[in-house]
Amino acid sequence: MAIAGPVEEIDRHAHTRPRSAKLHFFESAVGHFALDVESGTIHPLPAAHANVLDATLRLGDPNRAELAALAFGIATPAAMQTGAPASVPVKAISLAVAQTCNLGCTYCYAQQGTFGGAAGSMPPDVARAAIDRLVGEAASGESLTLAFMGGEPLVNRKTLHASTRYAAAAAAARGIRIGFAMTTNATLLNDEDIALFKEYGFILTISLDGLQATHDNLRPYRSGKGSFEQVARNVKALLAAEERRYRVLARVTVTPKNLDLPEIMVGLLDMGFDAIMFSPMLSAPTGEDEMDTADLDQLLAQLIRCGDNFRDTLRQGRILPFSNIITTLQRIHYQQRDQYPCGAGGGYMGVSAKGGLYACHRFVNDEDGLMGDVFTGVDQVRQSNWLDSRHLQKQSPCGTCWARYLCSGSCHYESIKRGRPACDYIRGWLNYCLVLYTELLRTNPESLRRIMTIH
Repeated sequence: MAIAGPVEEIDRHAHTRPRSAKLHFFESAVGHFALDVESGTIHPLPAAHANVLDATLRLGDPNRAELAALAFGIATPAAMQTGAPASVPVKAISLAVAQTCNLGCTYCYAQQGTFGGAAGSMPPDVARAAIDRLVGEAASGESLTLAFMGGEPLVNRKTLHASTRYAAAAAAARGIRIGFAMTTNATLLNDEDIALFKEYGFILTISLDGLQATHDNLRPYRSGKGSFEQVARNVKALLAAEERRYRVLARVTVTPKNLDLPEIMVGLLDMGFDAIMFSPMLSAPTGEDEMDTADLDQLLAQLIRCGDNFRDTLRQGRILPFSNIITTLQRIHYQQRDQYPCGAGGGYMGVSAKGGLYACHRFVNDEDGLMGDVFTGVDQVRQSNWLDSRHLQKQSPCGTCWARYLCSGSCHYESIKRGRPACDYIRGWLNYCLVLYTELLRTNPESLRRIMTIH
């Protein structure tokens, strides 16, 4: 058996690496296709056209290939540039109500909830000030989101419950809709919490990094004891509640130690979660358990196995609640051209326990993401500089990548702290989803239509 050499390693992602900033060519079981990057349109190609364009790009002549694509009617003549806004009103905040945690996760981006500072909890006056600013700056009829983060937010249960009720009342008084969310390790949940979630229709994200052995290895209590059994009991109680008005999602942070994604997905689905998503650990304060190139290659292979499971289940008329694939298919279908990967620093801010406003929950206590405070408001100069510098058109090497509007430049925190080690992985996953999309469009349009309606 031949041993894979360096050239083979380099060529592993050759079919998805950028050859043109305007076009991406791919083949599925139903034909040849070209993605017009600027419009997001997917064009079917006659084999002869596909061969001409592919051969031209193999010769390293993207300009000639793009001219040919224009002649074939499958390329947008000019880039549709969109400038950065000077400011964006804040419509969502997350409160770090507890900058401490009862677990000792090996890779924690929040450094056990302290974000590199002293452990502490958010005082009620800070929470109220944040809510007053969020609600006070919104117009009647608008929709807002209040999320609770940590650390582990249920360490500060009293402020979490009081803040939820305060925000709901303040929003109702002004004719504003407000939704609630929380990310939790699920070890501290009790009946009082479940009643709150039911009353206010929370979206709950449970951090659960695998089945028992794997989860206990990555997410133990500070004592070293595993936390899975307690999490499983509490998740069971959450899902068993009668007439529940909340959703329960599983979020798996993927490290080199839990790459058995198909097995994890099957196990979490058996637990009854409403949806499951995987997210790679690309940047940790200590560097512990960060993914390297080989890990990301393995992650892509494992994620594709999950995608194949999703595809097989579709043939039986069922849609697995696998968020990674559903959200990507929706982005492809609706031809999204987002200039930012998320609302961080714009419509979304993270609030520290002391009341600092940061670009998102990952930047809490980090000068790179400081945006003001809840008492004086958003620093407009800082926000404007952020929106300008983080705009997709300013990101390198995004301008030459065919995946830029589907990826939108990737997580701000990770790209600032570590760069872009995951580009091949991201493009590989997007290409897989493009192939699946074209096949569903041709062979199973009803399932595709149903996928587009999932929220």
